[in-house]
Amino acid sequence: MRHFEETLYDAVCQQFRIDKLYFENKTDHQHLMIFHNAQLGRVMTLDGVVQTTEADEFVYHEMMTHVPMIAHGNAKRVLIIGGGDGGILREVLRHPVNHATQVEIDSAVIDMAKEHLPNHSAGAYDDERCHIIIDDGMNFVRESTDKFDIVIVDSTDPIGPGEVLFTDDFYGQAKTCLNDGGVIVTQNGVPFFQPDELQTTHRRLGNHFADANFYCAPIPTYYGGFMSFGWATDNSELRRTSVDTIRERFDALNIKCRYYNPPIHSASFALPQYMLDMLDGDT
Repeated sequence: MRHFEETLYDAVCQQFRIDKLYFENKTDHQHLMIFHNAQLGRVMTLDGVVQTTEADEFVYHEMMTHVPMIAHGNAKRVLIIGGGDGGILREVLRHPVNHATQVEIDSAVIDMAKEHLPNHSAGAYDDERCHIIIDDGMNFVRESTDKFDIVIVDSTDPIGPGEVLFTDDFYGQAKTCLNDGGVIVTQNGVPFFQPDELQTTHRRLGNHFADANFYCAPIPTYYGGFMSFGWATDNSELRRTSVDTIRERFDALNIKCRYYNPPIHSASFALPQYMLDMLDGDT
């Protein structure tokens, strides 16, 4: 029986049994694999690292999307960098947005996700509000003159094609794409095993935004405890939006989530002490 062994860390790893292989190939940018696992359903990996699974994708995609969208309260234009599996786009389009631009460097990720992970996008790619651009995220934010209320950076880890999306230059350029009071959120890894990533992102976001912080959620697939999400905006009040206001906005959407709810929204900004210590050490 073949197993997939993740290569993200040197000293520890996790294995996934491959019960059925759907796709494996080297695209123009990275090695892409999609397979079925009896516990997790369909699994997508890029360059030896698990990106998403059918079983728990809802935690990641709901938290990356609804926290900034509902905190903002009136987001009409959203930019997604990465996110080729379609999960972020799916959740964004549950809001009354007018426009969602997704910039994905690798068209094969979108194509294979549509074919083998259709429940991730759940038809979102056919929504007329969706605009797909195949381009490098850094190149897009550097050259675009469009403005957005929310920027969601659903990137791989800071290796390979995703490395540039963690740079000081990228955060500065991304800010130029934001409307006043806008929010940028980023995938920021598992701090227990990637403390340098938390500290570096904190420092770099802080160079450009008045409020640079993190929120977190436990996602079983991402080994090592809490997954962290970078949060940055010049409106410091958004992170402190009351749970009553969050509940009012969430109820108005008339949607049902599997992980996200208003109390979870507020609580997600309460970081474990080890993360606070990492940030204190950084400052």
